[in-house]
Amino acid sequence: MPNISSKGNNMPESPIRKLVPFAEIAKNKGKKIYHLNIGQPDIASPKVAIKAINDYNDNVVEYSHSSGLLSYRIGLSKYYNKLGIDITQDNIMITTGGSEALLFALNACLDSGDEIIIPEPFYANYNGFAISAGVKVKPISTSIENSFSLPPIEKFEDLVNEKTKAILICNPGNPTGYLYTKEELEILKKIVVKHDLFLIADEVYREFTYDGKNHYSILNLDGIDNHTIVIDSTSKRYSMCGIRIGCIVSKNLKVLSTVLKFAQARLSPPTFGQVAGEAALSTPNEYFIEVIKEYEQRRNLLVERLNSIEGVFCPKPSGAFYVIARLPVENAEHFAQWLLEDFDFQNQTIMVAPANGFYFTKSRGLNQVRIAYVLNKESLNKSIDCLEEALRLYSNIF
Repeated sequence: MPNISSKGNNMPESPIRKLVPFAEIAKNKGKKIYHLNIGQPDIASPKVAIKAINDYNDNVVEYSHSSGLLSYRIGLSKYYNKLGIDITQDNIMITTGGSEALLFALNACLDSGDEIIIPEPFYANYNGFAISAGVKVKPISTSIENSFSLPPIEKFEDLVNEKTKAILICNPGNPTGYLYTKEELEILKKIVVKHDLFLIADEVYREFTYDGKNHYSILNLDGIDNHTIVIDSTSKRYSMCGIRIGCIVSKNLKVLSTVLKFAQARLSPPTFGQVAGEAALSTPNEYFIEVIKEYEQRRNLLVERLNSIEGVFCPKPSGAFYVIARLPVENAEHFAQWLLEDFDFQNQTIMVAPANGFYFTKSRGLNQVRIAYVLNKESLNKSIDCLEEALRLYSNIF
């Protein structure tokens, strides 16, 4: 039998989805499962986006331009302009989700064997994208003890060598919910200028910031237009994960012209997704006010209840809709599987994502889990009831 590629063998399993078979078995037994493992919001998508899909009446669903519908890119440019980001439609490339945007960016900017610095823990699929692009990840450690804030600049410079081509951050962060300050971004600016690197920021959770704090985009940093690349998406902003529309935004036109070649190879992004994405740009601001208020209440409830459980520690994040919690267990993956296979509380259980899969360093995060607060407050309360009872029983068994 022919051998599978080394890329295929090295491609990691998703820590978010790898426990799905155990969840399916539990559901077939009649258990109610609260899904805290995946960033699939229960928030309704904007009505204007759903209406645009329902009202679509062209006789043929055609390809769009490889860089996306012009009208959509013009609309997106106005969205960014309102954020104080001075760009035009020529600075935007529509992609099949933020995932394709990042994969295109890596392929356009880094050669096989080049290195990219990423603060860990990070969105687990960054590993898969890097493997696909032949790029080597160099992790820089952050700690749950100080809420995953950036380490000193010296730690970054210790990792920079002739193979280093970029730094990648997620702001606000998945899986940590950490919101980078302007001062931290200025530190990264100094590094990328000094060493002539790309600074790539995954900003898909931009709208979701709490406690009166605001998101600051790398595109607002002065003097590094040719260094900065933003990855964006409609999935979380409009609770439309399934339409698979994202974009790359950069003032570096050489980067975009290179990305376009990769985009042409896949022909075009999804037409219906772009129709929904363009319509969503007219979502009333009241929608976001209510959504952010709801997420902030969920975060407060979750963090307070988690920290009230003996042995659990969970820092309070300032953005996105995730937390990482440290549990009083040795192996969170074993615990997560046990929750699905052997535990139930009033015929209910929870599904969480073991946090080790979000670390590049495999010895880290073994007793941590990522929890997505994408369920309503009643379901969150029941979920934590399950977790509290599960931890009590687990400590007696193992």
